[in-house]
Amino acid sequence: MSWWPFFASQWAWLFLLFVPLVIFYFLKLKRPRHVIPSLALWRSVLNDQRVNSPFQKFKRNLLLLLQLLLLFCLIIAAMQPFFPSGADRANYLPVLIDTSASMAAVDSEGKSRLDAAKQEVRRLIDNLLPEQRLCLISVSSTARQLTDFTDNQRVLRDALDQIQVSQVSSRLEDSLRMTQALARTFPIETAVLYTDGNVPADIDFELPFQLNFQKLEPAGRNIGITSVNARRVNDRWDVFVRIEGSKSGNASDDVPFNAEVVLQAGKSAPASELISLTPGQSQRIVFPIEGEGGRRIEIRLKPEGFDALETDNVAWLDLPAGRPLSVYCASDLESYRHALRGMKDVLLYPTDDDESKAASYDLVISTSKTDVELEAETFVFVGVVPDELAKLVEVKDNVAQVIDWQRNAPLLQHVLLTDLQIADQPVSKEGVRDRDFEELGYEILVQGRTGPLLVRKEAGDRALYYFLFNTDRSTLPFRVGFPILVSNAVQVAQQRAGLTEIVGNQTGILPPLHLQPEKEYDVHGPDGNVSRVRSAVDGTLTGVSAPTNGRYSIRDGGTELASVGVSLLSVAETTLGTVDQLQFRELKVGAAAAMLKSDRPIWHWFAGVGFAMLLTEWWYFQRRPGGILVG
Repeated sequence: MSWWPFFASQWAWLFLLFVPLVIFYFLKLKRPRHVIPSLALWRSVLNDQRVNSPFQKFKRNLLLLLQLLLLFCLIIAAMQPFFPSGADRANYLPVLIDTSASMAAVDSEGKSRLDAAKQEVRRLIDNLLPEQRLCLISVSSTARQLTDFTDNQRVLRDALDQIQVSQVSSRLEDSLRMTQALARTFPIETAVLYTDGNVPADIDFELPFQLNFQKLEPAGRNIGITSVNARRVNDRWDVFVRIEGSKSGNASDDVPFNAEVVLQAGKSAPASELISLTPGQSQRIVFPIEGEGGRRIEIRLKPEGFDALETDNVAWLDLPAGRPLSVYCASDLESYRHALRGMKDVLLYPTDDDESKAASYDLVISTSKTDVELEAETFVFVGVVPDELAKLVEVKDNVAQVIDWQRNAPLLQHVLLTDLQIADQPVSKEGVRDRDFEELGYEILVQGRTGPLLVRKEAGDRALYYFLFNTDRSTLPFRVGFPILVSNAVQVAQQRAGLTEIVGNQTGILPPLHLQPEKEYDVHGPDGNVSRVRSAVDGTLTGVSAPTNGRYSIRDGGTELASVGVSLLSVAETTLGTVDQLQFRELKVGAAAAMLKSDRPIWHWFAGVGFAMLLTEWWYFQRRPGGILVG
């Protein structure tokens, strides 16, 4: 293989500097003045003049040799030679660095996976060659471009030093799409991904470039909290905590995890429990909390011995204060109102005495489609066809029959609809298929012989159920399953309102908060960062970034309006599971067998040799004691 491609050939013209150097050597004639006693010495002067003629052969001259070697080293250094690594060289190289939570996991030496990735990327930056450009992109739950394509090593090192772990799960799609967008401007043929392998194995993306999958060495074993939720039982809450441990491939690391789980509920005395967990297994612990709620729960895991990841050892849960469920039920639905009156912790509107209404409800049961404007999270409409379904289905005055229903749907659990008699018959129009309902966001819960009978739709934070027939024109209110149906609707509303079951919030995005409309608030994060956000027209505060494990305080000036705790709560991140192969739409990408090797520049060696020759010449011909007389 020729070595010429491993030089910056545009600097080869510097070799022409040898010509003036030699010319100056030929023209060099600097005779000292001497007083002589005899003309006999003129013969030596004439001989010396012939020796210094321009076309005389070179005399042995150490100074000229050193100057030629010095110039040669400087020219070679300017051409920036390098030792090739054997890999294809990419002039524009995007470097994708995984910054998900598992990248903070450390090995037995205390070195995190992110530190290992930075070390490899820093080597790429240090060995950057002429015409090469790098672009750094961080990868977590989203992608962030840290630099443009640049060969400025100082800019690249500064951006690399500022990369930190985000306590969220990893997603590669955004970073790959960002790289694809960059490829429209720059000739990108290869991208490099540095990760610990804790990424989704299946990626819905078609690679337009090559991906160099650089998998880092695995971290040590780990144990952490992967799930926290609470369920209300009468006058107490049961808090469920799930603990999981990673599974090591080494038999010596398959010893059980020993840890203490401590739960702190407000100012009450902490509760604790000791666990012993087999690697690769999980264990659920239940802590009963007496009282109606309204407390902040903090759960801490205290492992014995080595633990690779600390961020999954703490979790938060906010128990709401107990209150009755606010239900609006239309006055013409007496069967529903009768079932609701016998339920505990249900506040029914309008009351039997007047037509009073509340500002908001947890559950709305109505026969009027205009009641969708009411402030609520759960709606059950009876005998109502939504406007967007009017082109798909119509209701005829005929007998309908139930064919099938989703028995595991929350609203229909333990409700038997066999042999149900219905006087209204919803009929799908000609050519309409179930897929047409799904495209509009509706899920068919009860299917009739001629069309759907009950559909469900999720609209933001709202759940809407539509009985396309009037239940009072059926035998449903006279069946045992009807009170169960109404009870299921109440339970669904309680769950969505957070009155019976609470699930711990994960890092990434804060849950929606209801505050004053179109107003700015300060969000104080657990890491000390403060961001300013604005609520929507309806007062909903959504999309607030929460990349760090801890409590977030929402304040209006100096007043705290809400405090929300978020936790990692990720089985994938805690168990440190890895993949050796990424499955894309049309191909698979396996992890590289070794770390990416970069070309090694050696120009500084030649520059150092040239500098040493310069010092040698200066010392030998200028500063050497006694000096040297050169005639």
